[in-house]
Amino acid sequence: MTGIDTNVLVRYLVQDDPPQAKAATYLIEKECTRENPGFLNHLVLCETVWILDGCYDQSKDNLIKTLEQLLRVAELRVESSHVVWKALEDYRNGPADFADYLLSRINEAHSCLTTVTFDRAAGKSSEFTLLK
Repeated sequence: MTGIDTNVLVRYLVQDDPPQAKAATYLIEKECTRENPGFLNHLVLCETVWILDGCYDQSKDNLIKTLEQLLRVAELRVESSHVVWKALEDYRNGPADFADYLLSRINEAHSCLTTVTFDRAAGKSSEFTLLK
């Protein structure tokens, strides 16, 4: 398995730097296989969403579609994909950021009953308890 950094994944997705995009595309489409997949950890997913939203002004719907595609590619392995799917569904239906929902679902997977936060948007979701 080959770990993929955020900058490689973003170059592959946005194709805005021709030399880096070419190298990232070759890696992901030719070198990552079902037998030797590329690995996307939680940090890479959160950073990718943050960059696509903040730097490339992608809509929430587009971000959701991108994450769904990444989760479905057999040549990529996503860390704890079952947790990421739950977080993605929360993000689709809730007011908070993807990273917030992934955080709460990781905590839940480690037997946390809730996640406390000062984030008012996250605090509106049942997965969180707003700390006052």
